[in-house]
Amino acid sequence: METEYLVRFDYAIKSMLRDKANFGILEGFIEVFLGKKCKIQEILESEGNQDNAEDKFNRVDIKAKDDKGEIFIVEVQTTRYTYYLERILYGVSKAVTEQIGNGHDYNKIKQVFSISIVYYDLGVGDDYFYECKSDFIGVHTHTVLQLNRREELTVEEIRQIKQQTGKDQQYKYTSKTSGDIFPRYYLIRINAFRQVIADAMDEWMNFLKNNSIKANTTAPGLAEARKKLLYANMSKEERLRYDRHIESLANEKEAINEAEIRSREEGKQEGWQKGLAEGARQAKLETARNLKTINLPTEQIAAVTGLTPDEIENA
Repeated sequence: METEYLVRFDYAIKSMLRDKANFGILEGFIEVFLGKKCKIQEILESEGNQDNAEDKFNRVDIKAKDDKGEIFIVEVQTTRYTYYLERILYGVSKAVTEQIGNGHDYNKIKQVFSISIVYYDLGVGDDYFYECKSDFIGVHTHTVLQLNRREELTVEEIRQIKQQTGKDQQYKYTSKTSGDIFPRYYLIRINAFRQVIADAMDEWMNFLKNNSIKANTTAPGLAEARKKLLYANMSKEERLRYDRHIESLANEKEAINEAEIRSREEGKQEGWQKGLAEGARQAKLETARNLKTINLPTEQIAAVTGLTPDEIENA
C-alpha cells in the first residue's frame, strides 16, 4: 500500500528538512547516493545563500561527519538553469571558498560533494545516476597519483606513542588521492529512471520521481520521510506555500514548453531565443503574482525572479 500525498523532495529539502528532527531523511539520502553513513552537523547558511535570495531557495549546503569522523560538505541543487553545469561549478566554488576566511588556512577546507537533482532532460545517457571525480591519472601509465597528507594524531594516539617511544609526535601520514580532496559531482536524472525497483537507490528514485514510498520500505531515510513529509500534516499556511511552489513549477514548465513549440514552428534560431525568453519572462511574472498573494516583500520577489519593482507591481 502506498502512502498518502507526499511533499516533493526538492521542496522539502529547502524548507522542512532544515529542522534537526528531520535530519534522518537527509542522512538516508546521503547514505544511499554517496555510500556514506553520516551524521549531519548543521545546515550551512553560507555567504552565498545570504547574499542571493535565489541561491537560498535553490541551493542547500549540508555539513556532515561520516562514520570515520571525516567532515564533508554536501551541496544539493534542484533548480533548472540555462547553463546548468556552469552553475554547479559556481555553487561548488562558493561552497569551497566560504569555508575559509582571509587567513587562507587551506588545511581547513573539507571535501565538497555536489548532488544535483535534475527534473528535466539534461544530456543524453542511459543511466539515471552519474559521478564525476577528479584524480590525477598518469598519461602513459594510467595509474592514479597517490598523495601524502599530514594528519594530526588523536590525543589517545599521542599518549600511546609517547608511552612507547618517550617522544611526542603530533602528526602521522596517510595516503590519499586528489579525488579525496577535490570536489565530486553527482547528477541524478529523474526522467531517466525507468520505474524498475531493485534496490534502495531505486526506491529513492521512485520517491523523487513519483512522490511514492512503499509502506514496507527499508531504504535508509524513506520510512521517516513517509511519516514526516505528508501533505495532510502540513498547516494551512504551509500548504499554501507548497501549493504556490507546485503551481509555479507547472507554470514554468508550461511556459518553456510553449516557447519550444513556438520556436519549432518558426523554424529559426532567432525565433527560438525570443520565444524562450518571453516564455521565461511570463513564468517569472506568474511566479511574482503567486508570491505577491502571500505578501512577500517586493525586494525579495525581485531577488528571486530578477524582475524590476515596476514589473512586479504591474504583474
